[in-house]
Amino acid sequence: MAVQMSLRVLRVLVTLLSCYTHLGRVRATWWQMAVDSRLYSLSRAELYIIGAQPLCTSLAGLSSGQRKLCNLYQDHMASVGIGARQGIEECQHQFRDRRWNCTTSDEDSVFGRIVNIGSREASFTYAIAAAGVVNAVSRACREGELTTCGCSRAKRPKDLNRDWLWGGCGDDVEYGYYFAREFVDAQEKEIIPSPGSSAHARQLMNMHNNEAGRKLTFSNARVACKCHGVSGSCSLKTCWQQLADFRTVGNLLKDKYDGANEVKLIRRGKRYRLDRRNPRFNVFTDEDLVYLNKSPDYCNADPTIGSLGTHGRECNKTGLGTDGCNLMCCGRGYNTFKREKVERCNCKFHWCCYVKCKRCRSIEDVYVCK
Repeated sequence: MAVQMSLRVLRVLVTLLSCYTHLGRVRATWWQMAVDSRLYSLSRAELYIIGAQPLCTSLAGLSSGQRKLCNLYQDHMASVGIGARQGIEECQHQFRDRRWNCTTSDEDSVFGRIVNIGSREASFTYAIAAAGVVNAVSRACREGELTTCGCSRAKRPKDLNRDWLWGGCGDDVEYGYYFAREFVDAQEKEIIPSPGSSAHARQLMNMHNNEAGRKLTFSNARVACKCHGVSGSCSLKTCWQQLADFRTVGNLLKDKYDGANEVKLIRRGKRYRLDRRNPRFNVFTDEDLVYLNKSPDYCNADPTIGSLGTHGRECNKTGLGTDGCNLMCCGRGYNTFKREKVERCNCKFHWCCYVKCKRCRSIEDVYVCK
């Protein structure tokens, strides 16, 4: 009995320690490539000539598998960094009026400790970053910046007008999707958690949301066409495959965030998978976002979870949405300040050919959360 009791106590201590470690430690991720200036200061040709080894070993946040891919595809790394940066910027745009506004951090995960929680916000960050890589790599292929891909090889759509030409140089969405899957998921696949553990559930959640971001980008690629003909008659069209604008992808993922599914880890035979926590909700698809834990309210600063709080945030006094002072300030109230606003006004066109404007000054009220 004493031995069994000791084992139980040991298991409890191990569980508590793992929980503390999970909350306190921030796992380094490949997202750090978004803020690595070396990827943007060197041209792609220089990255290729220098060789991958010195660069790949020094890039922060890469797993061993990702470093191997970096060595093999050194000219792709600038595109990966651009994709990660696009994802971060889009995240900040989509959440600009929310309590959590996708603020970046100096910590290894870029977003700080907040992504340690398996929340809706974490699901969005994983999805938008993966989508950014698909977007950047696909377009780099089209621009001829990568050695292993080029223009899209997508087949001619069956419903395309037979008089129109299928050609041009489209975004290589298929290549971008597969490369992003290999690179982004490599970090998750190298983790070998205990079957059925919370770490196992989080691994599956991350990989599902990575795939949701990639698939949403892939499935929303469209056919773009350009007219040819005398005096713009458009008697002939050349068409190609083109990615949707990344803002469109961001809007779609934001909708998925609002309707994200709360899930739990279940066992079916010898395998574990994610399933709806509430069976009354619809079954989630590969393009839906999923989360494991409820989100904190983000009202107050809490360094243990990475919440910055909303103190000092601007709000909309008359707004009824998430940017309204009542919601943004969590009921604490707000302070009112005066701010001078300078903008161009009374612009006039002068022949030939420039526009001259005056600078107008005005005073506006600014509302800031207490």
